Amino acid sequence: MKLRELLEGLEYDLLQGSPDLEITEVVNDSRRDKIEKGSLFICIEGANFDGHEFAADMVKKGAGALLVSKELDETAAGPEVTVVRVKDTRYAMAFVSAAWFGHPAKKLKTIGITGTKGKTTTTYLVRSILENAGIKCGLIGTIETIIGDEAHHADNTTPESYSLQETFARMAEAGMEAVVMEVSSQALMLHRTAGIVFDYGIFTNLEADHIGPAEHASFEEYMACKSMLFKQCRVGIVNGDDAHVEGIIKDHTCELETYGLGEANMLRAAGIKRVYMPGALGVDFHTEGLIELDVKVPMPGKFSVYNALCAISICRHFQVNEAVICRALLGAKVKGRIEKVEVSDKFIVLIDYAHNAMALESLLTTLKEYHPHRLVCLFGCGGNRAKMRRFEMGEVSGRLADLTVITSDNPRFEEPQSIIEDIKTGISRTDGAYVEICDRREAVAFCISHAEEGDIIVLAGKGHEDYQEIQGKKYPMDERVMIRELLEGGLQHI
Repeated sequence: MKLRELLEGLEYDLLQGSPDLEITEVVNDSRRDKIEKGSLFICIEGANFDGHEFAADMVKKGAGALLVSKELDETAAGPEVTVVRVKDTRYAMAFVSAAWFGHPAKKLKTIGITGTKGKTTTTYLVRSILENAGIKCGLIGTIETIIGDEAHHADNTTPESYSLQETFARMAEAGMEAVVMEVSSQALMLHRTAGIVFDYGIFTNLEADHIGPAEHASFEEYMACKSMLFKQCRVGIVNGDDAHVEGIIKDHTCELETYGLGEANMLRAAGIKRVYMPGALGVDFHTEGLIELDVKVPMPGKFSVYNALCAISICRHFQVNEAVICRALLGAKVKGRIEKVEVSDKFIVLIDYAHNAMALESLLTTLKEYHPHRLVCLFGCGGNRAKMRRFEMGEVSGRLADLTVITSDNPRFEEPQSIIEDIKTGISRTDGAYVEICDRREAVAFCISHAEEGDIIVLAGKGHEDYQEIQGKKYPMDERVMIRELLEGGLQHI
């Protein structure tokens, strides 16, 4: 493919060489040992590295063209190398990658979901509905990327633009008709989805999160990044009840639909009922407005109603049969998101990814609404992270749980006991009962062996993760496997 074809739609300056150069490969990773002769190397400037500093090395390896956003050392590129300058190489990479893979997003119905909470669950609900309707749907998100029967672990909620376009291409080649994906605020800020016009852009909710030195400078910036999605989609479907929805849709360029519980929404839920039966939690409700359905969701709480409403709002555009929608919602499961583990019909064990105070408070508040005999919360906190998170999570669990079991999460390069002491500082601000068991396997065994009839036990923090990170190494640790092994080993419970 010629360089000028890759640069289509971009403003650029040709500093030297020819735009008619035939490009053999697009590369943005300077760590590659070998690259094709005649490759285009994109110099990305990151927080901890700058690809411009490796331009000379990549030329020696065979790069025939360089895409830059600032001046190079005069020795970096000889006269035989084509050099193109753009304002932002991350932004440009999204367009170059799309062109390189033949604009695969145009071959799919694209659904992009943004928001603070609910993205992961909603993607799985949407995929479940569409697949049940016979519509082949790929998924890209925090947990994994799914293409047909093939699933791969995810490194980022939203992949870098080159990987994203490569994944779209694989999906199109595999016969996928649609893709549902999480679109993080970081991805929008770093232009990972630049150039894509989503068929449907979705907003779930917004709360103060991801604000700090390595993420967003302020809540205002966080919201502005989320709002970018509604300037690059055809139809926007938004939670009309959210306090920040007006900021999200400000200057939108798409058609808009709303969902929620309020009467002003175009799709509404009414008659919400909590379902608490032996070994199961869920919600029933009726939809009004754009479509009328009687819905049962095997996940607890009001946020499960919002997630289901959102999925229904999306899938009705695919003309999915109403019975299929209801059946798919009833059978949908999301790994590590209020995930029920079969242990006993006398008490409930749930695994959830809640790993900060906001998520934990939302989870525990929801579970308390089901009036369990006891609400037992097991959690730890990650090492080499802000201590404030530990104080806050300790305070939340101490205030809301009947019993907290403090244990280890991913201690990384910290001593697990030191992290536990910080959590205890937070829980000491409450009257909450707690025990500390540093070894997570022993802590899980304690919760199950000491369970009482009617208890809800939530194992928080790990969710979909299947490892524990200690001193820079990841050790296998899947709580589902752990529980099965404990039960097979003769662990006693009521």
